[in-house]
Formats: sequence, structure tokens, C-alpha cells
Amino acid sequence: MLQALADTMVLGALLEELRSRCGGAPYELLEHWQQGEFHHDVVVRVPDPAGLPGQFLVVATNCNGGVKEVLAFGERPDRWALWHWRCPEVADFAGDLPPILGRATTVHYFDPCALLGPDARSELREEHRVRQAGGGWTMASSCGNKP
Repeated sequence: MLQALADTMVLGALLEELRSRCGGAPYELLEHWQQGEFHHDVVVRVPDPAGLPGQFLVVATNCNGGVKEVLAFGERPDRWALWHWRCPEVADFAGDLPPILGRATTVHYFDPCALLGPDARSELREEHRVRQAGGGWTMASSCGNKP
């Protein structure tokens, strides 16, 4: 079922498919984490997992909402533990991730660690961006301070 969700290819369609497969039961959007300009993690809780391997899903998307990866957990994951699992060599990321109960990827998937380096692609001009903890670029505030 995780692969079928991922194969919807876009976040909106995935959420609609999730609602449909879970008998119309509402899901709960718990978190939205952005790392760099091009990676988003959306954490969803499904009250009745109905065929899913876990009650908590992390849907990783690109900046256009294209689904890259879907991870299933039995308990709510922590942002920095998730990134530590993805990129264990990055010192800013730490924590223990609950067991991954299922994983599906799509053609949009690529190694998210590639988004973290100082030479990572950016659509922001140098003078308008700052590095995030762990890597990746984010927009600098209008006053020139870090966000």
C-alpha cells in the first residue's frame, strides 16, 4: 500500500488516496519540515492505518509537491533523527529514529544528502540566502539576519 500511495506522485493526490483507502477516516497533518530549498517532509498521522505498516507516515516531496519517498513508522519520528538516518555523517543531525516499518520511493527520489553541501544548487542569490543547520539553503530575512 505504501508504494501505491507513493505512485500517486504528488502530495495532494497521495493525501486523497490515503483518505479513500482508510475509509474516509481523517488523517492529521502533524509537521512540515523544509530542509534546503528543494526538500520537504510532511508528517501525517493516520488514526486507523488500514493496511499501512504504521500509523505515522513521512512523505518526502520536492519543492513542487512531487512525492520522492514515503516512510511508515509505529511512532512519531523526530526531524533531526530522520535526517541523521539519511545523512549520518552530518554532525548537526542526531537522534534515534523509531524503526522504519515500510518504505517506498518514486522516480523523483535522489539522495537527499546531495542538497546539503555548500555547493548545493540554489535558486536564491548568494546575498539573499543563508545555510540551515545541517546544510541546505534558506532565504535570509529582509533585515539580513539569519532566520
